[in-house]
Amino acid sequence: MGHKMTTVSSDLAAKANRHLWGHFARHGPGITPPIITRGQGVTIWDSNGKSYLDGLSGLFVVQVGHGREELAEAAAKQAEQLAFFPLWSYATPTAIELAERIARYAPGDLNRVFFTTGGGEAVESAWKLAKNYFKLIGKPGKHKVVSRAVAYHGTPQGALAITGLPVFKEPFEPLTPGGFRVPNTNFYRAPAPYQDDEKAFGQYCADRIAEAIEFEGPDTVAAVFLEPVQNAGGCFPPPPGYFERVREICDTYDVLLVSDEVICAFGRIGSMFACDDFGYVPDIITCAKGLTSGYSPIGAMIASDRLFEPFDDGKTVFGHGYTFGGGGAGQPRHLRARRAQRPRQAKRPRAARHAREALRPADRRRHPRRGLLLWHRAGQRQGHQGDVRRRGMRTPAARLPHPRGVRGRAVLPCR
Repeated sequence: MGHKMTTVSSDLAAKANRHLWGHFARHGPGITPPIITRGQGVTIWDSNGKSYLDGLSGLFVVQVGHGREELAEAAAKQAEQLAFFPLWSYATPTAIELAERIARYAPGDLNRVFFTTGGGEAVESAWKLAKNYFKLIGKPGKHKVVSRAVAYHGTPQGALAITGLPVFKEPFEPLTPGGFRVPNTNFYRAPAPYQDDEKAFGQYCADRIAEAIEFEGPDTVAAVFLEPVQNAGGCFPPPPGYFERVREICDTYDVLLVSDEVICAFGRIGSMFACDDFGYVPDIITCAKGLTSGYSPIGAMIASDRLFEPFDDGKTVFGHGYTFGGGGAGQPRHLRARRAQRPRQAKRPRAARHAREALRPADRRRHPRRGLLLWHRAGQRQGHQGDVRRRGMRTPAARLPHPRGVRGRAVLPCR
């Protein structure tokens, strides 16, 4: 059995090296990608039979776990009835039901759901909608977007222009013009005047958005794209009051606030949409990944009724779409995946309570995060360390006898 598996693995490796062009992957002599053949729950196996803990959930994707038979069965049943039909001037029952369910979870008046094939395409769609909307209401000059340094928003030309990672952008420049950067909310790297005042730092970061809008010209800026918790660079949560101030700024300058929740949505932070966790209502939400838990490719742009209104006159068309945007047989999987997540979300407050109870009697000798303490001491000796305490641990950790540096402000994206 082992010899047969090794032979199969070698054959697949040879084919991969000959034909498969990996994403963000190095290629060359002696480089063969790990070949993942199956998954169950939080575990995946490679072609040699070795198991791994899928700690990244694929790519922040598989939130209900691998190997869910009911999701595969739902897709197979739908494929027998209608495998595919586009949403270009048509609709399908499953697309309608999924749109209604997403709108039910979305905050405020975000009732209009535009399906895409993934997260980058959802971001691309949001920028195009922002530009189209302002043209329709008589403000054609508003086309630029503001985003944060080191933020990742996708790889299509428009989404990449919004992304704040120069190493990803440089090979493909010139990109779509109109993207501008402001500081992110990495409190550990806060300027000296704000290093001991997180709220003041949040106001500082938000005010840089207003400054950028003024510099570019309010009549040229269409949208601000922000993740609720910025993933790239180290998972930076918003300081207290940050999004409240950003919302005020966007309203003042008539700029759309886009909450890019491709990673954060569908329970990863806590609520179905992370903007609810941080107390703001955006004009647009972009999402993907956890929407399907990877069981089929789909993303969505969720827009407010206000943004849809200019297109609701019987003749104006948002001239944008994707062949596979919401038209495939995987739709029932999305509906079932949402149902599968609800029981897990309901258990989270109870789990957090148990964690707090367990942490209270902890001492330094048997500290639940003893490894972090050892790392902290090593960091002190070497003169470098970051903030590592996670959002959900903030209250109980403050009672534990460990140095302040271990009590960071990052949010750990977890299942």
